Amino acid sequence: MTSPWSVRAESPDDIAAVHAIHAAAFPTEEEADLVDALRADPAWIPELSRVAVDADGRIVAHCLLTRCHIDDVPALCLAPVATAPEQQRTGAGSAAIESCLAEAAKLGERYVVVLGHHDYYPRFGFQRAADHGVRISIDVPAEALMVLALPDAGPIPAGLIHYAPPFGI
Repeated sequence: MTSPWSVRAESPDDIAAVHAIHAAAFPTEEEADLVDALRADPAWIPELSRVAVDADGRIVAHCLLTRCHIDDVPALCLAPVATAPEQQRTGAGSAAIESCLAEAAKLGERYVVVLGHHDYYPRFGFQRAADHGVRISIDVPAEALMVLALPDAGPIPAGLIHYAPPFGI
């Protein structure tokens, strides 16, 4: 079965639609503003800002991976991810995440961290970060901080996650 969405890298023409998806998916515009701030940060990797598009060409989901580090080891941070409210629970967000992770692997990236729902992200291979000695500088539930080793990455390095400045962490 083929996916009803195509997923591609965000283009400059998509910026307003991506902002609108995040603004609609969350209670405030904080995540939408974070995406905008990350675009101007050195952590931004254009190929890793991905949009899922429906058959009519409308952007229905967005996924973003930006540079972070686990101690001194380069890694990626998965955040934010958003799906248009009317498309949630349809697989559009999952399609965007899977595309982001596949593109990251193609680029030779090795590790991805996410601070998110412990029932959602394990389907993509994420595991509890604490089980690998990966930690964050703020207090979060242990099950919410997760890490993924992309194919051919080797063991997950232990250490403190250093996020891009726009995250404020």
